[in-house]
Amino acid sequence: MTSPVGLDKNMKISINDLPDMLLGAETVVPTLHGPMRYINFDNAASTPTFSVIADSVTSFLRWYSNVHRGTGFKSQLASWAFEKSREIIAEFIGADLDQQVVIFTKNSTEAINKLAHRVPLDDDGIILTTLMEHHSNELPWRQVGPVQHVGLNPDGTISKEDFLANLEKFGSRIKLVAITGASNVTGYISDIDFYARETHRIGAKILVDGAQLVPHRPVDMKPHDPQHKIDYLCFSAHKMYAPFGIGVLVGEKAAFEEGDPETVGGGVVDIVTLENAYWTDLPEKEEAGTPNIIGVVALAKIIRLIQAVGWEDIIRHESEMVAYALERLAQIPSVTIYGDTDPKNAENRLAVISMNVGDIPHALTAAILSYEGAIGVRSGCFCAHTYVKELLEVDDDASAELERQILNRDRSQIPGTIRTSFGLYNTKEEIDRFIEMVKKIDAGDYHKEWELNKEKGEFTPKGYALDFQQYYQM
Repeated sequence: MTSPVGLDKNMKISINDLPDMLLGAETVVPTLHGPMRYINFDNAASTPTFSVIADSVTSFLRWYSNVHRGTGFKSQLASWAFEKSREIIAEFIGADLDQQVVIFTKNSTEAINKLAHRVPLDDDGIILTTLMEHHSNELPWRQVGPVQHVGLNPDGTISKEDFLANLEKFGSRIKLVAITGASNVTGYISDIDFYARETHRIGAKILVDGAQLVPHRPVDMKPHDPQHKIDYLCFSAHKMYAPFGIGVLVGEKAAFEEGDPETVGGGVVDIVTLENAYWTDLPEKEEAGTPNIIGVVALAKIIRLIQAVGWEDIIRHESEMVAYALERLAQIPSVTIYGDTDPKNAENRLAVISMNVGDIPHALTAAILSYEGAIGVRSGCFCAHTYVKELLEVDDDASAELERQILNRDRSQIPGTIRTSFGLYNTKEEIDRFIEMVKKIDAGDYHKEWELNKEKGEFTPKGYALDFQQYYQM
């Protein structure tokens, strides 16, 4: 799909141009030491967008109208753009729209919940997942039926040995294997071909949570490869530079054709009487209500941007970033990194680093980076409590005590790390500034007067208040 602002799959964009194309690249924020340019190292949570994406959205807005069944020109154009975007997304992940369906959701969480509605479990059926998973690929399955977990190796990777042992133990009782494509905590990338092959060997289906993987590595669902195909895939646009509120669930049409949709309302029916409702065809059957048309178009545009830059350059850039950061962090003795610390393995992982500085609380480290260095990171367990507690070796007694404290609304002792996660637009100069701040924290050279909000588990400087209305008017 082309637009008046350009950006199609035949374009070539240098990755070196992306920092200047980032919306908010030169944003200055307040700190305890005066205004500073903001550095965003929180891309694993959500990404900003680029000016060319915003321009594409603005260009489309003049044609905006609701999709499907509208006879006006704008509605017809919007419908065309909406469905063309679906084709672009399918092509991007190697899906076959003759066999599979691309369903739009709000995000990966909603996508997995929607799939959970469709997974049939008989009396002894189980879901197999791992201890590495994000809560979004854990909690929905608990509502379906029994869940079994694959353990971890000492380095925090998924144990293939334990995975095979689970397949041997439960066999045909396993109906679905739900596994992350890449960890949002350590950046480890799963061996999808291996897990798909072994899953299909026992006659089960596989879901890949691609929320972290799809923005950073090419993914092919391989629908015509019975051994290695990905039966179900989900991912979120807000983690791939299109933060306009759209997620994607891709799966076999047969799984969604029979039975009632998870959510019902406008757009999901062919006809309604006082006694019956007759569901329409896919994908509309699973997309009740007016869809997020802008979000869908934005996702298609960011795919075009990724194609214009090229996976080779993207992987090279992110690998160089994480290797450089690991090399520099290794020079600070008090820094503990969770996961692979070898810069030589950078190409085999995502640009995500979870770490702590000495015995300083992770929440305080994150606060110092923000209030004194204008550097945005994330701290805590990153919606992967079980995984982080495994990495930190939190035992059962300590875990039980933490549960008691949290239920008493005291989050001050929650274990965790700080997480830096790099994007296409981040630079080594930004890493240098981050390293200098970490060195200051290591040396104790930081503001000493902090207040701890026990209920939130967050630190703020004493006597320092932010006036957000000064920066953005509501």
